[in-house]
Amino acid sequence: MARFTALLLLPVLIESVFSISFFLPVNSRKCLREEIHKDVLVTGEYEISDDSNTKTNLKITDSSGHTLYSKEDATKGKFAFTTEDYDMFEVCFESKSHMGTGKVGDQLVNLDMKHGVEAKNYEEIAKVEKLKPLEVELRRLEDLSESIVNDFAYMKKREEEMRDTNESTNTRVLYFSIFSMCCLIGLATWQVFYLRRFFKAKKLIE
Repeated sequence: MARFTALLLLPVLIESVFSISFFLPVNSRKCLREEIHKDVLVTGEYEISDDSNTKTNLKITDSSGHTLYSKEDATKGKFAFTTEDYDMFEVCFESKSHMGTGKVGDQLVNLDMKHGVEAKNYEEIAKVEKLKPLEVELRRLEDLSESIVNDFAYMKKREEEMRDTNESTNTRVLYFSIFSMCCLIGLATWQVFYLRRFFKAKKLIE
């Protein structure tokens, strides 16, 4: 049972931690995107290799363009924010230099992001609430369980929305098919009567 629980919690832990390193060319912009649920704490730590000839700006925005964090001439630091709604969040690094491309080397960017349970500082919580190690671990497992329940609830909601959309689409297709059949039957009936009158006018039939 414990092994099964560990296997179940592992994907959640993997999804809650995001770490990446990449090279940022001079006078360029690179953005990373991630979907995060509502009311989730997000923390991050970044480090950019220092270059006196290059200035790198960091900006975090949501899909509406609201700025959640911004730092000019960023080199090393941390950020934190809590999501207000399920949304796509974008982390952008922009390099600017008065020197031309090729004269300045690429900058190495290291970014570590955590959200949900992994973003909480349980050591600080233990100090504030004076919790024992076992109580801290139980708190962490409780938060993790709540996160899993919320994920399943969200997936169930999305499944219901998709099912409603499919049913609505099927109903519209059915009505459109019936309407098309009625139009074809009406057109065929009109064509028969038209040809009948035409042939009678030409005295080809009685």
